[in-house]
Amino acid sequence: MSLIEIRKRSLIVETTFHENGPAPERPLKLAASCAVIKNPYAGRYEQDLMPFMAELRTLGTLLATELVETLGKDNIEVYSKAAIVGLDGEMEHGAVWHEAGGWAMRTVLGEPKAMVPAVKAVAVAGYRIMVPVHYIHASYVRSHFNSIEIGIQDAPRAGEILFALVMGTGGRVNSRLGGLTKEAVSVHDGQR
Repeated sequence: MSLIEIRKRSLIVETTFHENGPAPERPLKLAASCAVIKNPYAGRYEQDLMPFMAELRTLGTLLATELVETLGKDNIEVYSKAAIVGLDGEMEHGAVWHEAGGWAMRTVLGEPKAMVPAVKAVAVAGYRIMVPVHYIHASYVRSHFNSIEIGIQDAPRAGEILFALVMGTGGRVNSRLGGLTKEAVSVHDGQR
């Protein structure tokens, strides 16, 4: 029996055409693929969360694939992940997404090296959360530090979890604050 029961899915695509300055050559797109699932451990303590984390890889692959199909694999420069756990769950129920969601994105994108940022919360339905993103090949590319807001009006219900993956096509529009640029990444260890 599967531990994953999806109630609803959502795809958010945010397109930025300009930021009061020169328009970029191509608009910046940030997208979030979300799934609201039943929390198999709502209202009780479960010591072993590893089977849930392992099974969530399939959900991660589904969401990551949707983002690649939406944005185009060769266009993706930033990524992240998020979880919002309903009030009958616990933070650790969202933390299972660290491995499952991160693994799925790395696999679908061809194994980029930068850590995958994350955010999680235990909250009521309708809660909205800012999800930080950064460059997929090096965590310290300052121009690519950005965020997107996610949330679904009726989710997560008390016994649910909202899981999300985020990808985007570039750094901030008109970024001009210095630091390491994507063109200068040289170590290829995911850091610098």
